[in-house]
This record gives sequence, structure tokens and C-alpha cells, in this order.
Amino acid sequence: MHPIIEQQRLITRRQLFGQAATGVGTAALAALFGREGFAADTAKPQAVSGSQALPGLPHFAPKAKRVIYLFQNGAPTHVDLFDYKPKIQELHGKPVPDSYIGNKRFSTMTGAANGKLMLAPVEPFAQHGKSGAWVSNFMPHTAKIADDLCFIKSMHTEAVNHAPAITFLLTGSEQPGRPSMGAWLTYGLGSMNDNLPSFVVMTSISKGTTCGQIFYDFYWGSGFLPSRFQGVKFRGSGEPVLYLSNPDGMSRDVRRGLLDDLARLNEIKLKEAGDPEIATRIAQYEMAYRMQASVPELTDFGKEDPKILDAYGPNVRQQGTFAYNCLMARRLAERGVRFIQLMHAGWDQHNSLTTELYNQCRDTDQPSAALVQDLKRLGLLDDTLVIWGGEFGRTPFIQGNIADRQRWGRDHHPYAFTVWVAGGGVKPGLTYGESDDLAMNVAKDPVHVHDFQATLLHQLGIKHEQLTFKFQGRNFRLTDVHGKVVHDILS
Repeated sequence: MHPIIEQQRLITRRQLFGQAATGVGTAALAALFGREGFAADTAKPQAVSGSQALPGLPHFAPKAKRVIYLFQNGAPTHVDLFDYKPKIQELHGKPVPDSYIGNKRFSTMTGAANGKLMLAPVEPFAQHGKSGAWVSNFMPHTAKIADDLCFIKSMHTEAVNHAPAITFLLTGSEQPGRPSMGAWLTYGLGSMNDNLPSFVVMTSISKGTTCGQIFYDFYWGSGFLPSRFQGVKFRGSGEPVLYLSNPDGMSRDVRRGLLDDLARLNEIKLKEAGDPEIATRIAQYEMAYRMQASVPELTDFGKEDPKILDAYGPNVRQQGTFAYNCLMARRLAERGVRFIQLMHAGWDQHNSLTTELYNQCRDTDQPSAALVQDLKRLGLLDDTLVIWGGEFGRTPFIQGNIADRQRWGRDHHPYAFTVWVAGGGVKPGLTYGESDDLAMNVAKDPVHVHDFQATLLHQLGIKHEQLTFKFQGRNFRLTDVHGKVVHDILS
């Protein structure tokens, strides 16, 4: 088809009115919608950059300025790591009492839980620190910082499978399409730096694991918010971000002039079309230019104290590992990145509690503890909220044959699980909430996913009911229509 004819076929109604020679269409639209119908203001530098907070935000003085979310994909087993229940040991090898099951829904791998055999923790537990927090031998480094942590042992959720549960925790909905936590915070509070994204994501997985999870882009997506608020994923090998380097023969001055000219063209188009994604493109070009200088410095560990590097463990110099990402998280926090989301897969131990769980803990325990201690050393922990946890827990009964110890496993368990948080105005040395004596159900002070989200926003100075975005005729928010701030864990 002739290109001119094809262009005429594809012309949009907006373009027809906007480009009509007489301008009648534009005048008519102006009369109907007024100035609010156009997006001319989005061409202003402060709107394009996305660096400014929304008017009125924060709603009150925040305790935390930034978040580091150490998300453990696949659901760590609270029964084996943090939630010590002597009765599980007593009932080892015996059927789970029906009174604990009720009408609960489990994954199709378990089906009906009636008659499943109880499985004792794989490693012993002990109390640690002045707080007396229970931590298993799987987590010796976390045990050493127990007095800096707040363990929430009454978390519960609704989904029984990984992707919906992760999506629910990170976006407030089990269905993809909503903005993630980091996107909401970047949209509401803006950026604290000019040279790096406000929302950075890094992923990792233990070597040799058979139970990895897929990292879907919508775990850090912007949903219906403008896409400039989505997370920027740093790669696990090579350059952290593609295409930052200039082509051979192009100097930085030439690149600057090219971007300036391109920005002027894009701003003209933005005024014509009012498409917020054009503003996103302008902001992305500018951020990429600034990151050409900031990213090489960010990833250069040459000036780090060797003792600090050693504290993060033997894998800290290996790009793409959880240890490397934890040190990067600290360096990003120092440089004003607001939301840092590390996602480590491989916790889905359906038949590998006695094998791969050791690997997971070995790869994540020391770096997580080192990150908390490093932030504390630098005075950053007070206003940095660090979160460690997965999308749900794992069943106190076995999945598999109890006579085959090498294949012991546990299935998904949404009804009670544990996360820990540190810094950011959360009380240290506290254990909040309880599960019952089989770690099956929440027995005291339940914390729903939406309560957890509301509390996170609260610590950043946001009233969760008031951070909203109108889409398809209704106001949406991270906590949907639910959520209560858990004030008892806040200092």
C-alpha cells in the first residue's frame, strides 16, 4: 500500500481534529473540555521529570524516606525459619488434627489436607538477643541482628499460588494491571535524586535450584500510572542498563545536543497530542543521559572497605547474586533511590527442604543481615524501611513421603506466615502477632496484606486512603478499599 494512503487510514480522530487546517476541531474541544482537557502543562520540566511530589504529600512527617524490599520469591517456610512451635515436633509423623483444617483451601498439589502428616522443623531453633526472638539454625546471621528486627508472625493473605500472591502483595490485587508499591511511592512522593531512577529492581536466584519462580515485569510495573513511574530493572550481568553507552565516535557533548533537539521535537508533539507517554519518553532520555555518569560510579566497589565487602559474604563481587544486589541496594539508598526491590527466587521447597533450603539460606541470610548492619553503621537505618519476606508461608504438614527424608517438602500456606522489618520507625526487638500452636492459623493480632501495605505507606508519611489515581471512572489505591495501619509495631 502507498505510504500516504496508509497514513491516512491510520490517522486518529484526535489527529484529525488537531491537524485540521481550519482548527475548528481544536476550538470545539477547547469549548467542551476547557483547559483541563489538554495536557500542555505536562510539557513543563517539573512535570516531565516526575521528580516532584504530588501536592499535599507527604500528608505528615515521615519516619522513613526510602524502602528496601528483600522479596523472597517462592515463600520461605516460616515453620522452619522463624515460627517455633514445640507441638509440631510432638506431632511429627502424625495426622494433622482436622480441627485445624476446617474448610481451608490449599493448592492442587495438596488438595484436601485431612490426614496429611505433620513434619517437624528440619533444623533446631534457639532464642537470640535481649528480645529472645526465635530463629532457627538455618539463619545464624539473621539471629545475630534479632534485636534490630521486628518479626511479624501473623501475616495472612488470600491467594494460594505464587504469581497471584506476589502480585497481591506488591500491587494490592491478585490480577496484573495495578501499579506496584514502588510505582505508587514514586508517583506520590517523587524522586530524591536527579541521576538515578527513583525505583530500581534487581533479581537473583540461587545456583542449582530446581524451584525458581518467574520474574514477571508487572511485579514492578506502573499499571495504569504513567510508565515513567515503573521500576527500572538492573541486569544481573554486563551493563546494568542497556544502551547507556554512547556509540563509537559520539562524544558526550554531541549526545547532549542531540537530546536537546529531540526534546524540543517531543515537546511540540506532547502539546499537540497530550499523550503522557511522550512526557515519559522525554524523561527517560534525560535520565539515561545522567545515568551514563552515575551508573559506572554506582557499580564500582573499588573504594568499599574490604571488611564491609566480606560482611556481605563470598558472592558479593559476583554480579547477579543476592549478596551483590544487597550491597548495591545500600549504595542506591545512599544516593537517594526511594524504592529498591530485590527479588530472590528459589524458596518453593515442595520436595527439597533438606537440600535446597540450605542453599537458599546460605545465599540470603548473611547478605540480608549485613545490609541491615551496614545501613545502621552509616546512620541510614533510621529512615530506611527494610522488609524481608515472601508471598505466603508453607504448610506445617509434609508434602511427600515422610520416610524419604531427602524429598521432604511443604506446600503453599497463606493462612499464617512471617516477615521481618527493620528501621524506618518500626520498633526493633519486637515479635508481633502469633500463629496457633501448629503455625497453621493466626491466633493473635492478624496482619492482612492490605494492613501491611497501609503501614508501609504510613511510615513514608502517606495516608493510604488518600493516595489515589482515577482510572476508568473510579479512584484506585494500593490498599484497594481495605487496610489498617498496624500502630503497635511503630515507634
